[in-house]
Amino acid sequence: MAPSTISLAPSTATASATESTKLKTTPTPTPTQAVNTLTAPLPYPPAFSPLLSHPHHESTPVIGTEFSGDFQLSSILSSPTSLQHLASLISHRGVVFFRGQEITPSQQRELVQSLGELSGKPATSGLHIHPLTRENGKDGDHISIISSEERIKYENARKERERVRELGWEKGEESQLASVGWHADITFENVPSDYATLKVHTQPATGGDTLWASGYEVYDRLSPSFRAYLETLSAVHNADRFKEVAAARGHTLRNHRGAPENNDLELTAVHPVIRTNPVTGWKSVFVNRSFTKRILGVSIDESELILNHLFRLVSENHDLQVRFRWARYKDGETGDVAVWDNRSTFHTATDDYIETGGVRSGDRAVSLGERPFYGGQGERSRGRREALGWRGVERIY
Repeated sequence: MAPSTISLAPSTATASATESTKLKTTPTPTPTQAVNTLTAPLPYPPAFSPLLSHPHHESTPVIGTEFSGDFQLSSILSSPTSLQHLASLISHRGVVFFRGQEITPSQQRELVQSLGELSGKPATSGLHIHPLTRENGKDGDHISIISSEERIKYENARKERERVRELGWEKGEESQLASVGWHADITFENVPSDYATLKVHTQPATGGDTLWASGYEVYDRLSPSFRAYLETLSAVHNADRFKEVAAARGHTLRNHRGAPENNDLELTAVHPVIRTNPVTGWKSVFVNRSFTKRILGVSIDESELILNHLFRLVSENHDLQVRFRWARYKDGETGDVAVWDNRSTFHTATDDYIETGGVRSGDRAVSLGERPFYGGQGERSRGRREALGWRGVERIY
């Protein structure tokens, strides 16, 4: 489905309202450009949208929307209008939750690919293949199994090898801060993710929540002068640690990972520190503790100061986070689903159930978007609070 040729079918709304839902794109770029083809941000889904007719509520004022289980994501897979409205809703709200879903792994793949296509992803960007994905897996290359049991196996193997973690901890030491897990998916790729979806079908009796945080709100909490400075900087993202994981598991890394720009084993990319989301036109901080290693153009000491400050804004501000408690279903097939925009959010798992013998497992599909960019000033790129007309958090700058 080529983004530059899509025209959405009319809904029951007026002609003028219908016109606003049409995809606005430019001609498809060459593979080396990997740019989003939207010529203007998508509006927030209109009140008449069939999607918003289903029971839902905002999880917090800043981030998250939740739909109840009477709505099945699989029911809109053949509706470009509803899918584009969903893409816009996810990008504006950061993450959207759906209770009691029966969607299959193949439908998850179809869902995230369609969300990207209907919001201008490059034609060369497909679904991501994780570097650690084994070939000929039962669910194919594009589904990552999120498994606490696999994670424990890796941790045990790593400890036995007594490797020194690259963050500089001494041999045998582990951070006792759960906040070290905050990340956005696959930012080590030259063309990283736009949308991702996770369905958790095996859940412990208690615990195992996932948290998301808003990169938009992190940006808005910076002083204007500091924002302006960060907008001039780029940072290095790296995932060499996956090479260690692959060695512990006894298999090789995948070197063709869903886009021509991601066909190497370097697992290193340079991205702007402040990124514009093309779907909303809003600015977001785009560094994360798991993959961002260094800011370019400053000393290593200055880089660590800046990065640690940004990481703390994510982890220490609970009022820009949402915590989602996955429900437990008896049939082993039904599960809650989260769909999020990796360009403007961070997330982290909660491993509080592992010591009690709990097991958590789910299926994740990740779409690839565009090369990250900073869009400058004006209507095309501004802060979320400015766009919504909200007053800033009271501070003296």
